[in-house]
Amino acid sequence: MSEHNHDCNCNHDDCNCGCHNDEAVTVTLTLDNDEVVECAVLTIYEADEREYIALLPLNEDGENEDGDVFIYRYKEVDGEPTLENIEDDDEYEVAADAFDEWLDEQDFDALDDEE
Repeated sequence: MSEHNHDCNCNHDDCNCGCHNDEAVTVTLTLDNDEVVECAVLTIYEADEREYIALLPLNEDGENEDGDVFIYRYKEVDGEPTLENIEDDDEYEVAADAFDEWLDEQDFDALDDEE
């Protein structure tokens, strides 16, 4: 994640999310059950003064099969992206609501582009 794209509306100052790049930025996660999952970065966004990242898990063909989205707390530590599990239900609700708002904005923006 080295390119900087500041036009994607993800609200991250050093945006690397690839929203407008032809090539999607992906990350590889190792889940608690040791399953390795490749995920596309949908957006990095702020909610309640914290940053979060929304990831779209992909299958071997680079497609999302079930519509699931993973949301993690996002931080940069010494210039390296770090993901943290969200353990608190209230915090997760805030992060999920903010992601839903981002999704709604994307749908609205897509409609504007069609006109």
